[in-house]
Amino acid sequence: MRKEYDFYNARKNRYAAQLKRPITIRLDEYSITISKLSPHCSAH
Repeated sequence: MRKEYDFYNARKNRYAAQLKRPITIRLDEYSITISKLSPHCSAH
């Protein structure tokens, strides 16, 4: 592997937008409280 890469002529992946899909995760209040109190959670 190289130490540095040249992305000067790089192009965005035109198919990447098709891979992204919105999702909904339903959590109860207990799970939200535990995740907020967890020291491993970086969301707070």
